[in-house]
This record gives sequence, C-alpha cells and structure tokens, in this order.
Amino acid sequence: MMILENYLKKSLDKKRVLFLEYLEKFRAYSDLTIKTYDESIKEALTYIEINTQDKQTILNLMPYRIYIAKLNSKTISKKLSAIRSFVKYLNDNDLDVVLESDDSIKTAKTLPKPISHKHIMEAIKGINIKDKLIIVMIYTLGLRISELASLKLDDIDNEWIRILGKGNKQRDIPLLKRTKLLIDEYLSSFITKKFLFEKNGEKLSENSLRYKVNKVFRRISLKVTPHQLRHSYATALLNEGAPISDVSELLGHSSMATTQIYTKLGSALKKKNYNKAHPLCGVDEQC
Repeated sequence: MMILENYLKKSLDKKRVLFLEYLEKFRAYSDLTIKTYDESIKEALTYIEINTQDKQTILNLMPYRIYIAKLNSKTISKKLSAIRSFVKYLNDNDLDVVLESDDSIKTAKTLPKPISHKHIMEAIKGINIKDKLIIVMIYTLGLRISELASLKLDDIDNEWIRILGKGNKQRDIPLLKRTKLLIDEYLSSFITKKFLFEKNGEKLSENSLRYKVNKVFRRISLKVTPHQLRHSYATALLNEGAPISDVSELLGHSSMATTQIYTKLGSALKKKNYNKAHPLCGVDEQC
C-alpha cells in the first residue's frame, strides 16, 4: 500500500510541474501566485492520503487539513483553493481524481486599505522619473503588478492603453494626459525595446517593481504594496460616483461581485468621515 501511495505521489508531483507551466503560459498568472500554488501543492502532497478505486484516484485531504489547522482561516482557504485548482486541471486532462474531506472554509471578507491621494502625491514628490512612473501607472490605471511588468510599448496609445490581464483577457483603459506626458518623459531618458520597464533587454521582474513601490513609500514612513495602489484607484473611482460595472471592467474583474468589496469600503469611509464631522460626535459622545 505504501509503495503504491509513493508511486502515485511521484506521478502527481510530475503533473504539478505541468500544471504550473499551464498557469504561466495559458492563464498568465503572476510569478508570486504561481509560487504560492507550487508551495501549497508540494506541501499537500507530503501529507494527503492517496488511493485508487475503480480507476479513480482518491485524494484524502484530512491529514493535510489537520496539519494546517493551526493557520488562520484565510491562509487555509488559499491553500485548499490551490489544491482544488490542481485537481480540476488533472480532471480536465483525462485523469479521474476525487477529493475527500474538502469542506470549504468560511473566511471573513477583509476590506482593502487604500492609500490617500495626499500621501501618494507626497511619496512621488522629488523622486526619479522611473520610480515616479511606476507609482503613477498603477495609481491612474489600476494595474496589477504582473500587468505592469508585462506592459509592451506597442500597447500604449495617446489616449488608451491595452492591458493583458488574468486568463489572457484584454481590456482597454483610458490614459490620462499627465500619465502619457510622464511616459514620454521617461522614454526620452530610457531606451527600451519591447516592454515599458526593462533591464538588460528583458522585462523588469514583478519583484523589482514591487521593491521600487515599497522603497518610494518608505521615504514617508509608510508600508505600501502595489495592490494597495490598485485598491486606491478603485476606491477613488467609486467614491466619485463611477458605476460599479465600469470600475469592474477597468480592473479586469471577471465578476462584479469581486468589485463590490470596494463599495463596502466606500461606505465604511463615509461613516468614519461622518463620525468625525458631525457635531454630536465629539470626543465625549457616542454616535
């Protein structure tokens, strides 16, 4: 039994490599997401019980779920989601795989934390043109860091910019004049062949872009991620009355349900501002 299980695990490990290649080439997942999937699947294969029955491969997740039970529910949910995606890939590629002990984990939806416009403007004041453009591109276009890394010069027009998002889905985003002027200024100083941001003829890595964002905001003692800038873009649009359907399309969300979390954030901010502004909500009053 142990010999069979070890054989099946080795076989699945080979499929794991193919799955990661599929995520990169056909689903256009970011390097960070692929790394997270890889770590979760390798970890799971160490603990899950594998058996066969009636030409089906049975994966019992219970030993693995016991192992990760000490983690918070959001982390557990992400790990199990990676495994489910892997199993779906296996089933889509002529393998009959069944997951056991795969009950879903309830996780609380956390609100994103946008960065204020004031702080963003403060952070980019007086910095070099390249770092400034990175921040401005994310903030004025709502890009994922993977989308910014893959942005080609041919996809930039005078008024529009074409983005290749998740699942190789294309979307067009309006390009602000001030952003286009900044791009032109940057390109007058840096020679690039194919991508907007390059190093030694290759596109600048996501980690390099992420580091530059972190470095810029450390100057004003803030810890900021590229994803927070994307949140800031979405929140600003919704707070100024942009239709949620338009914002969802601009962000490249596959469903408006994903975008709705930003409307909750807008309501939370409005309530906070109301509590600060209303005369009955003084220091000694409860609103």
